[in-house]
Amino acid sequence: MALLVQKFGGTSVGDLDKIAQVATKILQAHQAGNKIVVVVSAMSGETDNLVAMAHKLAVIPDPRELDVLLATGEQVTIALLSIALIEMGCAARSYTGSQVRIVTDRVHNKARIVKIDQEKINLDLAAGKIVIVAGFQGTDEDGNITTLGRGGSDTTAVALAAALNADECQIFTDVDGVYTADPRIVSDARRMQRVTFEEMLELASLGAKVLQIRAVEFAGRYNIPLRVLSTFGEGPGTLISYEDVKMEHQIVSGVAYNRDEARIMLRGVPDLPGFAGKILGPICDANIEVDMIVQNVASNGLTDFTFTVHRYDFKRAMGIIKPLADDLGILEILSDDKIAKLSLVGVGMRSHAGIASKMFSVLGSVGANIQLIATSEIKVSVIVDEKYIELGVRALHEAFGLDKEPLQED
Repeated sequence: MALLVQKFGGTSVGDLDKIAQVATKILQAHQAGNKIVVVVSAMSGETDNLVAMAHKLAVIPDPRELDVLLATGEQVTIALLSIALIEMGCAARSYTGSQVRIVTDRVHNKARIVKIDQEKINLDLAAGKIVIVAGFQGTDEDGNITTLGRGGSDTTAVALAAALNADECQIFTDVDGVYTADPRIVSDARRMQRVTFEEMLELASLGAKVLQIRAVEFAGRYNIPLRVLSTFGEGPGTLISYEDVKMEHQIVSGVAYNRDEARIMLRGVPDLPGFAGKILGPICDANIEVDMIVQNVASNGLTDFTFTVHRYDFKRAMGIIKPLADDLGILEILSDDKIAKLSLVGVGMRSHAGIASKMFSVLGSVGANIQLIATSEIKVSVIVDEKYIELGVRALHEAFGLDKEPLQED
């Protein structure tokens, strides 16, 4: 008997028919002898509808009250799924985040999980019940409802799997696994049988929408095997775990992209110790995530300082930078919110030289001008004009042979 945590996203529970299909899939896993904990998102589009209603009443809704509002989406789904399972003759019990007592910090809209009380879940599992938990939400130590940010249901599922010492955390979605590139852009993109936590962490952070980055971090930290599966089809999906000798061996595992990028360049920045902190400190204090950072070599005591942020944070970031630049004596601000990030990822890149130069040559051949570059042991990321993204993804996928099955080592 295995303990499985299964997570179903908004598209999987988008209407009553889909909820009934999900209930059937859960019941089959339960009848196979497994203990099942289910985490669900709000029905597809519901969170966006709630956010839109809030913004009709306030330009910037109160964060606490926004969390109270947004948490209602998952409450609907857990109740409907429980009703469907009970109607099928299966004992089921639904819980909101606060009922389970998923304790978070006090940051509204982007809370982080601190601890989980497993007592109610363990009692229900011992009684043979299927437990259904609202994803995306929790409660702080003062009893205030909090939410975990976009994609937070993945984090809820992995955190529950870690707390319960589950055998596997299964993420059911509208795709049947993790692909070498976005299949909507690359027709011959290949589903990977296995990827490492390290690769998945990079892919998630670089724009792959299959899993939320915090969920992958959690899973890697507690060594919880993750499996991405299709809600609406059968198949083994993609297993995400630590690297072993039998894993797929390919220099580059995948191509990722992210359109949600904006670049801010500061010209004529005084080249003094601590100046980068003076620039980025107020940005980070506003809870704006900074991605790529580049500082040029100083000339005549001045340098250029460039960084990127998520596109939806661009206006807020510029609102902070403009008065800051005047105070710090920065000469000029240049910005662009029509850029995108394109990345190659693969653990095999550690032992192979020439990946970056080949990437740059391929992008140059399709006319894409590289604006920024960032590298790590297993990734190369570049910023290009947004209009070259789809062309660049296809060219790189073909150049690195990602449509071909990798060799297996014994």
